[in-house]
Amino acid sequence: MFTIPKRSPRVRIALKTSHNSHLINNAPRYSTSSSLSKPKRSLLRKTGRAIGYIGLGIGVTYTIDKYFNATAIGRNVRTLFTGAIIAADYKLNFQPEKSDKIPELQERVAERLYNLITENGGLYIKIGQMIGANTALLPPAFQTRFGKLFDDAPQIPYHQVENVFLKEFGKMPQEVFDIFIEEAVASASLAQVHKARLKNGDWVAVKIQKPAVTKQVEWDLAGYKALMWIYDYLFPLPVYFLADFISSHLRDELDFAKEASNALKTKALIESTPSLASRVYVPKVYLEYTTPKIMTAEWIDGVRLSDKKMVKKLVEGGPVPEGTKENWDGAGEVGRKWRDKGKGVKGGNKAIMQTMVDIFSAQIFMWGFIHCDPHPGNFIIRRTPSNKPQLVLLDHGLYITLDPKFREEYALLWKSLLTLDYGTVADITRGWGIGTPDLFASATLMKPVRWDPKSKKNGSNGNGNGNGGEERQLTQYEIAEKMREKLKGFLIDTDKMPKALAFLGRNMRIVQGNNASFGSPVNRIRITASWASRSLASHPSENQALSQRLVAYYRHIVYLSIMLSMDIAFYTSKVWGYFTRGEEGWEEQIERGMRGFAKQNFGVEIAEGAFNA
Repeated sequence: MFTIPKRSPRVRIALKTSHNSHLINNAPRYSTSSSLSKPKRSLLRKTGRAIGYIGLGIGVTYTIDKYFNATAIGRNVRTLFTGAIIAADYKLNFQPEKSDKIPELQERVAERLYNLITENGGLYIKIGQMIGANTALLPPAFQTRFGKLFDDAPQIPYHQVENVFLKEFGKMPQEVFDIFIEEAVASASLAQVHKARLKNGDWVAVKIQKPAVTKQVEWDLAGYKALMWIYDYLFPLPVYFLADFISSHLRDELDFAKEASNALKTKALIESTPSLASRVYVPKVYLEYTTPKIMTAEWIDGVRLSDKKMVKKLVEGGPVPEGTKENWDGAGEVGRKWRDKGKGVKGGNKAIMQTMVDIFSAQIFMWGFIHCDPHPGNFIIRRTPSNKPQLVLLDHGLYITLDPKFREEYALLWKSLLTLDYGTVADITRGWGIGTPDLFASATLMKPVRWDPKSKKNGSNGNGNGNGGEERQLTQYEIAEKMREKLKGFLIDTDKMPKALAFLGRNMRIVQGNNASFGSPVNRIRITASWASRSLASHPSENQALSQRLVAYYRHIVYLSIMLSMDIAFYTSKVWGYFTRGEEGWEEQIERGMRGFAKQNFGVEIAEGAFNA
């Protein structure tokens, strides 16, 4: 029997399609399975694999950075991203046609920068404080945020403290000290302080560097340089050239062995100066319990200058912490009797502020070795056995040393400013690469300086009422451009400028703020200039002849006689101000004058308190 073989599916399809060839020929042609689908799947697989590897890499990097590198890389990524956003925002929106929106732009920039600094913490807090020391000529948004950036942070877990001790001493804290209190008495971004007792019975303050700081420092300094570059880009005053100098000193601040050395040197200088020896005290340092990460110093009872309520009790009389027997070599009982009687310290706020201005003036003009972080938290006030206030100076990490030639020039600058010798001021400042001596003079004294007394064009009358001769209200863009134009010639040669001026200015601004916060009880400018004049007479140049020294002494005596007029002005101003402006102090009047000066010369509105610590 003959049978017809079954057609294969392929044959059936071929036969079927043969009858509809005209349809197939006219239909759109589609690629079948293998020709294009395989490359697509391959591309998708490769893309997915690449994304997976990138995600895995990011995850691994994040984990390592967080748990083994103290998030140092992440902090820098955050810094670079924020910097890029700020730069782009300024580039797009700082335009004449968007002038009315410029305050909003400045608000955004200030908020982003402030959030970056506070979120990163660590050295960034110190960086923010450096920015805060120069807010007076920045937009109001920066003044309000950075004017008071406090260095405060949660304490690290105790097991991390133990790890630091094991690395530094090879022992646990309880093995090093007779008593070690686990909970810190103070904690900042870089370190925290614990109270402990040595085996000989001495109570001490143990400063311990937080472990994360060591891992973050170089990354943070790189981020700081990036921020300085952004600052340089956005604002008219160049600052990036200072980045390496400031970074070096911030790095030194993390070496507690150097801090101990600074404290010992300052202690010796104070003790060798009779006028300061009983008024200023530096706690004893225990070098045998000090390393680059741990510093042990004498525990001091007293009142922090930052605690105004307790300072008021100390001044007016009331229960406050007193010195112990160890502090006063047996005078502790006397101190407790004073406390019980409620007797205030002699001299009050005036004695405290006089000592503060004296110690820093001596450091600048006599010794050339300067504590650069004089904010209120770094001072303790306690009584002496004669019931006078004594200033205890803490935190000796950030110091600068002045070149003798520069120290002499800086002293001469101050003396010349107060004797109206503007020719000498101009010679000195131009030698430092500064092209606008008048602006520098006002910034140094932190009070308006009228360069040419006969001219109404320069300087200010200090009352803040002038409008700088403007016939109309300047736009925000015009204000910024006016400031840029004014400051363009301020620093004409960065190679000549003494970099120490950055820290000197910060020091004096904080001291001014401290004086203002207690009602301006002393004439800070007059005291500072007197130390400057005295240093020129008592610390002459090595090659100065005897006749020249005698002339220097004569000029100092003449200077002191001239200063009598300033004393009269100071006290007259205090009396007049009391009747006409209530409790407004000398520093507040100066600040008001500076606000008027800035408004007249730059069109800038400076917030009240911008010059305070």
